[in-house]
Amino acid sequence: MSDPVNAADLPALVGREFGPSSWLEVTQERIDRFADATEDRQFIHVDAERASRTPLGGTIAHGFLTLSLQPHLMAEISPRVDNLVMGINYGIDTLRFLQPVRSGSRVRSRQVVLEATEKNPGQWLLKSRITVEIEDQQRPALIADMLALYVVGAG
Repeated sequence: MSDPVNAADLPALVGREFGPSSWLEVTQERIDRFADATEDRQFIHVDAERASRTPLGGTIAHGFLTLSLQPHLMAEISPRVDNLVMGINYGIDTLRFLQPVRSGSRVRSRQVVLEATEKNPGQWLLKSRITVEIEDQQRPALIADMLALYVVGAG
């Protein structure tokens, strides 16, 4: 994890890469739990026998499962801001799922800061390009331009 930065110094991070995070295994159990939570039980995610007969050769994670792992992975590598009161998911400008994540694969994330803008006093909007890599694969699982609002207190 990087050294804490003052919120006013966030614009200086534009262009800087953070990461990679540690690897995280996407197990079938995790995929099944996500399917249960979202009620998305398409066979390609939860039926190993049937999925083995597809060109993918087995089950894959939901794209949105891979995306939903980002708060965990990014917490390890994102810039730490002095006097942070809270960080808020502010949305996604672009998102592309480029390659499926097979059950049992490991993923990790990288972040490049694209923009840092003070929206209101003590509120900084950070736009970052997130790339989720799959171990031993050339193409990433996804690329997203994600937005986070950092709310900082006086300090």
